Amino acid sequence: MLAVSACGATAQKEESGGGSGSGKPVTGLRMMVPNTPGSGYDVTARTVAQVMQDAEVASGVQVYNLPGAGGTVGLQRLVNEKGNGKLAMQMGLGVVGAAYTSKSAATLTDTTPIAKLIEEAGAIVVSKDSPYKTIDDLVTAWKKDPRKVAVGGGSSPGGPDHLLPMQLAKAVGIEPKKVNYVGYDGGGELLPAVLGDKVAFGASGFGEFLDQIEAGQLRVLAVTSAEPIDAVQDAPTLRSSGIDLVFTNWRGIVAPPGITDEQKKTWIDSLTEMHDSEQWKSELTKRGWTDAFVTGDEFGSFLKEQDKSVAHLLTELGLA
Repeated sequence: MLAVSACGATAQKEESGGGSGSGKPVTGLRMMVPNTPGSGYDVTARTVAQVMQDAEVASGVQVYNLPGAGGTVGLQRLVNEKGNGKLAMQMGLGVVGAAYTSKSAATLTDTTPIAKLIEEAGAIVVSKDSPYKTIDDLVTAWKKDPRKVAVGGGSSPGGPDHLLPMQLAKAVGIEPKKVNYVGYDGGGELLPAVLGDKVAFGASGFGEFLDQIEAGQLRVLAVTSAEPIDAVQDAPTLRSSGIDLVFTNWRGIVAPPGITDEQKKTWIDSLTEMHDSEQWKSELTKRGWTDAFVTGDEFGSFLKEQDKSVAHLLTELGLA
């Protein structure tokens, strides 16, 4: 269901400055974000890097952005970095779908699975000046003329921000092919479109909007989790609003192909130590993320299942 209802040991230690169990923080790690600053991937990667630093798991983790084509520009670069054990890429459901809709030569099956980190509910948001005060207001207008009510999302077709409004449309009786979806390359580009009323509403992970929600610039009409979310007080769930839909996104980390077992272990051990830290637990609570941590082969099996499910759904929509 697409989560709908993310050299030898000695040589490696010398290169990276330590590792889990060495007593020294790992150094020299880099994390690529395959879309824009401010996106969900970007927020997640920078939070991971900061927690690794604060928990003294790693020091000087470099995070950089390489946006384009729904994340597949970054995916191709990662695959081209075969054997680079110091590099990893933040990714999630969006990259799974974009690999199909962008007809990417590089696929996630070419990468080395490292860890699934979190799951996150979506949110339906509007600007503070929007005429839509409730999810019922929005749905009424949307059903009246779907093509006039544009929905913005921070992913290309096949990504979570695209799948969410398609699922929502279906749940309220709108033909998904009539949805006027406007895709942006990450939450950093989506946000000004929602704030500036260039789209009628936005559909994305609620964590991307927290600052603007707290500042009163955005209003949350509903969240897509099964239960209310503490981080977004007073926002109803779709289900409590009479719409039978639960939708969660996920995010994880993959590395280039061809890295050594020891390099893979360095990433997994470092992320496991980060995951077990009090700092990470605090971030999960603060951001309303659901802990969904699995590593290595278990994450690899999950990726294969997601890939198969996404391919099936996109084929139904005529996008793959």
